[in-house]
Amino acid sequence: MPKLAREYDSSVYSEYRISSEYSRYTYRHSEQSSHFAQLRQHNKPLKRKNKKKSLFQFLVSVSFLLFLMLYAMPYSFNNITKAMFVPTPYKNISTDMRELSFPTYKYLSNSWFNGQNSLSYSADEKSAQMEALKENVNMPVLHSELLNLAKQFPTVKPAIFVWDYETQNYVDINASEIYSTASIIKIPVLIDLFKSIEAGQVSLSDKMPLTEYFRTEGSGSLQFKARDSKYTIDELARRMITESDNSATNMIMAKIGSMTDVNQSIRDWGIKHTKVNTWLPDLKGTNYTTARDMATMLYNIDENSSFLTEKSRARMLNYMGHVHNNRLIQAGLGPGSVFLHKTGDIGTMLGDAGIVITPNGKKYIVVILANRPHNAVAGKDFIVKASEIIYNYMVR
Repeated sequence: MPKLAREYDSSVYSEYRISSEYSRYTYRHSEQSSHFAQLRQHNKPLKRKNKKKSLFQFLVSVSFLLFLMLYAMPYSFNNITKAMFVPTPYKNISTDMRELSFPTYKYLSNSWFNGQNSLSYSADEKSAQMEALKENVNMPVLHSELLNLAKQFPTVKPAIFVWDYETQNYVDINASEIYSTASIIKIPVLIDLFKSIEAGQVSLSDKMPLTEYFRTEGSGSLQFKARDSKYTIDELARRMITESDNSATNMIMAKIGSMTDVNQSIRDWGIKHTKVNTWLPDLKGTNYTTARDMATMLYNIDENSSFLTEKSRARMLNYMGHVHNNRLIQAGLGPGSVFLHKTGDIGTMLGDAGIVITPNGKKYIVVILANRPHNAVAGKDFIVKASEIIYNYMVR
């Protein structure tokens, strides 16, 4: 081939090669551009998918919460809502919605002042279920004798209230001061039990098992009985008073609505300075009362037929006539006397409260609460000697 032709072919081939490489480059570039465009386009639906996934997770969480609410609804309805809106089967019970909303609106004070708990209620005395004791005159001779006795026991701080059924004369020594009740608090628990029985809420034949929840130390024999052994309410009430059984007391309070129900009842009765704050045994003395409050409750157990039925009062007084502890007020009474009472002892406070019927028919209420050094014998000696003085004065 001529040289000129070879050079021409070579130049054409070079141009063709350049053109081909450019085409391949252009193709590759366009291919890459298309790839990147596809990637950008592909990224958009990925974001939308993430949003859908987040929304799905949110819906799952909400559904799970709704399921939990629906699962818990039967429990909340039966235990909360139903109790609020469904009428109670006990027609004699009414709910004070103002009291539930503002439980302290009747309180004048809720503090301690000068050594006394000034918690009191401004309840209308006209609506009180219990009758107040009618007080004639303070018996000056007996009052003086008891004060002289107190001087002989400087470590004992007593509260004494005596009331004569016949004359309505009385003795008041610190009778309105707040004292720990110890086991004497079982008197209002007993009253509330029989008020509940009369309302048809409880029966003396009902049975309760002695669970570990109720078993407690202190006085009484139930603490040594077998687990889940069953007792009638009658047996529990008898043990609560005669043995001062703490386990039986807690079982009874639980049966009638706990401390809340007892305190509500105490207020409805018109008793102003008595309250249950602690399950038994109340070794710290947080449950409190006054000698006058206890005397008022004793009188209404014994005499007020509009407050309790004769049948209820007879059974309650029967319990109180068989108290095992006869070493306090009863030890100062003359032979043949009948004493219906309840004692209490937490070490720093020793007390006794009851109704005395003497052989000659004299009848009086006596409440003696004695603060003392822990377990000091002086407290017991003071109560026995005070009882002797009161008894001798009454039977003269």
